[in-house]
Amino acid sequence: MRRSARIIVHPEAIQHNLNVAKELAPNSKLQSVIKANAYGHGSADTAGIVYEMTDEFAVSCVPEAVVLRDASIDKPINILQGFQNDRDLRIAEQLKLRLTVHDDYQLSLLDNYSSRSGYRFDLNIKIDSGMHRLGFQPERAESLYKKLKAHSQVNPDTLIMMTHFSSADELDNDCTSKQIDIFQKACANINAPQSIANSAGVLGWQGSHADWIRPGILLYGSSPFETKTRDELGLKAAMTFEAPVISVHNLKKGDSIGYAATWTCPKDMRVALVACGYADGYPRHVSSGTPVWLNGEETRLLGRVSMDMIVVGAEGYDEHPVKVGDIAELWGKNLSTDRVAAAGETIAYELLCNAGNIRA
Repeated sequence: MRRSARIIVHPEAIQHNLNVAKELAPNSKLQSVIKANAYGHGSADTAGIVYEMTDEFAVSCVPEAVVLRDASIDKPINILQGFQNDRDLRIAEQLKLRLTVHDDYQLSLLDNYSSRSGYRFDLNIKIDSGMHRLGFQPERAESLYKKLKAHSQVNPDTLIMMTHFSSADELDNDCTSKQIDIFQKACANINAPQSIANSAGVLGWQGSHADWIRPGILLYGSSPFETKTRDELGLKAAMTFEAPVISVHNLKKGDSIGYAATWTCPKDMRVALVACGYADGYPRHVSSGTPVWLNGEETRLLGRVSMDMIVVGAEGYDEHPVKVGDIAELWGKNLSTDRVAAAGETIAYELLCNAGNIRA
């Protein structure tokens, strides 16, 4: 079912953003992160867009990799959450997937797994350097590497040591430097490639580039930093989210707009209704004043977001008066997701995923 609101993906922007990452880390191999349906941009389509430019793809779980293989994406795919059961291992063997090991229960699954073909898995060993989410303690790195290198079910030549940053988006936070130091000390006696940098690491922490980089949000044209905009980073919007104007009318001073009457007209004014709401992935909790791009100018949201409508200002359009059928940009080339996300006290990741997945 098609609704009035729609997203448009810009392939040339994704390729441009990937080149930004490659230029910043010219000596690193590149793993394009296309989990969560490529942050709402379509995982199979995005994989096709950057296929020739990337060395490997990364997704969250095995089912996401199945989608890519079904779309004939034959490059290596890394499963960031690794495997959860024997079935995942069977599928990973069948589809030749790289798996991340981060917990002892996975080691037990691997020890008890029996490949009918003598297949050996490509693995990442994830070390918890301070995120405290997934990963083994740093002091176990060397012993785990030795164990898995000698494991009958593991390809010893493709082991990669990896970790994940917790605060790389805060450029003045020394937590990232500490994590790099912890990880490097843990891997000091391990002769294996390293994978450390996420988007914030690629853009802001050169010392984290290592052998592999894993850009995610930067591919889609959003800044991981509160203190730097996408334009300052040289990124381009990969998604435009737009919807048509379905009504334009005049209100009087004192008229209230929308549910709970949270916004009242300070004067007689003209407004437009745009056919987009939280059912389309537009964030419900953005406040009045959130920017919207309409007819070549920036206007603002008035009142609460409804399920499938918002009200925006339609004044000051002397050269191009707003009319039914005009298209409003909720975010995209003219209006960054970061600004809209800030108005809803959230992050661009959530906006992109919600809009893209709802509209899929």
